[in-house]
Order: sequence, then structure tokens, then C-alpha cells
Amino acid sequence: MPSTNFEQKSTLDSTIRKRKQEIREYIWKLMEEKNIARFPRPVFGRIPNFIGADKAAERLLELDVFKEAEVIFVNPDSPQKHVRYRVLLSGKKLVMATPRLRKGFWILDPERIPRAKYNLASTIKGASIFGKTTSNLDNYHIDLKVAGSVAVTKDGARVGKGGGYSDLEFGILTQYGWISDETQIVTTVHDIQIVKSIPMTKHDVPIDIVATPTQTIFTNHKYERPKGIYWDELDSHYLREIPILERLAKEKKITKK
Repeated sequence: MPSTNFEQKSTLDSTIRKRKQEIREYIWKLMEEKNIARFPRPVFGRIPNFIGADKAAERLLELDVFKEAEVIFVNPDSPQKHVRYRVLLSGKKLVMATPRLRKGFWILDPERIPRAKYNLASTIKGASIFGKTTSNLDNYHIDLKVAGSVAVTKDGARVGKGGGYSDLEFGILTQYGWISDETQIVTTVHDIQIVKSIPMTKHDVPIDIVATPTQTIFTNHKYERPKGIYWDELDSHYLREIPILERLAKEKKITKK
């Protein structure tokens, strides 16, 4: 009996998930073996911190897209801490996702934070102290989004640590209009995290610019950005765990069992 479309899709999805995990495991192991990884270690299961993360961040800061941005969304992982610190130091508003998006987002306004506390404020602990917790970013259009990555390609494909929260963030931001097609998506990684190929699906967010300690790569990617949340592919447990996602589903009259 020939396979149904559902069976074919399931097989394809399984193959892609397996390949992505192989890439993650390869990068995590390589960074540990070459002692490129930095605290917190081991880096398995994480967006890996690395030697030269500050230099990669400095390259990002040199970009016009950074200089011109007023509101910058940055992932909360360790290798992007220097980016977050420099966002505040540059007088720009910083937006971070709360852990697993359960409380929405933190907005950090450098004008409301003592300069001596910028370093602390750029950590998760500090963001929870100095940040304004909100699930509404209507007054904060995202000009630039910084994503953490386990691996990327020079043509803009990306793989994260596997939780799917970065894609959910993007979907929520897109669905509410808090991010636009003009908003650049950038990432900072070690050169060793650049691989030849990564399989991409419709809900994966491509990278526009990659900054490493030694180079800046404009990917000119061919991938289409996700249009929002793909509700048919979303497991219902995310709705139970993420209030802002549950609210969005109700607004869109989406029902999940």
C-alpha cells in the first residue's frame, strides 16, 4: 500500500529532526574537545558560550543595522551577554524573552537602570530585577533581533538548541506585528559553528547576518521567513505553558486538544 501524505510528512519531519540533532551533537562535542567552549559547561543542550564571544559581539555592534536600531531583541543565553550589555550602554531599549516565554518579555530601558548595574541587567537574573515584565510590545517595534545559535550556514540556515522557543518568539512577534520583514535577524557564533548545510522547515527562522570573532557574513539567504505561528504543527502543551500564546490562540479562535 502506498504511503499517505501524512506518513510521508511524518517521515520527512523525523529525518529533519534527526539531522538537526546530529549537527547539534557534532558542534557541542567539537567545542568541548577543542576547548573553545566557555562557562556554563558542558555546553551540551545549550546555546554554547565560546572564546571570542565578545569579539563576535563587537563585530555586530559595528553594523549600521545595530547603530540605527532603537529597540533590540536579544536572546538570553550566555554568548550574547556582551551584546545585551552593549545595547544598554548604547542607550537602546533591550527586549528579552522571559524563560520559556512563561511571563512574556522583559523590557529594559537604560534610562531607568543605574549605569553601574548595566552588567548585571544584561543577565537573566538582572533582567528579572531591572526589566519591566510584559506580554504586550505594542509600543516597542523590534528594529533588530539577535538569536542564539548552535550552528549556522553561510547561506542563513540556523539550528538552535532544540526547544523551539526562538521560533515561537519570532512567530508571536510576527503575529502581533511587533517585528516586520525589514527587521534583520542576526546571530553571533564561533567560526567553528559554521557548517555546510542545515535542513530548514517553514517554521525555522533564517539568519540575515552572522558575526564571528573573525568575520561578518551577510547571508543573502533564499529562505522564506515564517508568517507567524503554524498552529497545526504546535503541540497543545505550549498553550498551557505560555500565557501569551494561549491569549493569541483565543484571539485567533484557535482550538487545540
